[in-house]
Amino acid sequence: MAHGLTIAIGEIGDNVPLPLRLMERANPPRSRLPRRARSGPPASLTVVTVTDSRTLAERIEDLLPQTQCTKCGYAACRPYAEAVAVGTANYNQCPPGGAEGVARLAALLGKPVIALNPANGVERPRPLAVIDENLCIGCTLCMQACPVDAILGGPKQMHTVIEALCTGCDLCVAPCPVDCITMLPVTGVATGWDAWSADEAQAAREHHDRREARLTRERDAAEARAAARRTAGHAGTQAPAAPTAAVPHNAAAATAPVDDPEAKKRAIIQAALERARKKKEELAAKGAGPQNTERVSADVQAQIDAAEARRRRLGIEGGAEGDSPATTPHTPKP
Repeated sequence: MAHGLTIAIGEIGDNVPLPLRLMERANPPRSRLPRRARSGPPASLTVVTVTDSRTLAERIEDLLPQTQCTKCGYAACRPYAEAVAVGTANYNQCPPGGAEGVARLAALLGKPVIALNPANGVERPRPLAVIDENLCIGCTLCMQACPVDAILGGPKQMHTVIEALCTGCDLCVAPCPVDCITMLPVTGVATGWDAWSADEAQAAREHHDRREARLTRERDAAEARAAARRTAGHAGTQAPAAPTAAVPHNAAAATAPVDDPEAKKRAIIQAALERARKKKEELAAKGAGPQNTERVSADVQAQIDAAEARRRRLGIEGGAEGDSPATTPHTPKP
């Protein structure tokens, strides 16, 4: 560092540098520099820019409640923070943060406090997801929708919500095909940040980050397995066919489906569909069939249509019969 200079230290994004004179520290009394250099006026001004360890998007994210509810119009709190930082989203689109959350963001951004955008939702007491275990069919759709892994269960097993992890995001409600999830307010009249602490927000953020990392690992592993299968299949087509002993026609026909991966996949899916049909019939006989067969939301209907399309591509017989609650509602047996 040059001696005898006035240094202006500022943060990236600041418009006004902060002057800081370091002449005494840089030139102690016993310095070997000439007296004129020690006591004279600065020869020039050097501006040093100090980069904050946190970007503006990170500081905005720190002020969000981390419920990961997507009500802001973005997939999670981090994408919303990035959009606010670059000016493509407004800072009043977070209903869980409420009016206090808008005020916090306005103070950080140096902008006026404005009202929460009603198009994104309203400020409310924090709810907790509760699963009716008598109606749950173990479809795992709610588990896939939960952004913080707050739902515990398995395929065809009863699910339950881990109360300490639930952020009240509502994302598990829409995918449920039997309407067995209810959002119950648990904070009384407290809303926004009065119903949610900084520690809870940080914990939710960590759970969401761990979930995203797990999903990335699972996708990478699935892609690696698919690539390995494609490579093995390509190598098999390139290799010359080895002579084989004659096999009776009926024996070859019996072993062909076992060696065909697609046939095995179709058989497994068909068996699962049969089990699902029997389960639905049992529930209908008990008067506990699906309760949303007449008013299916657009999101759930899209999932149903996608499932039917996958079944048709796989060539599964009767895939659309008795599986869609929107098209063939079950009537409880007397």
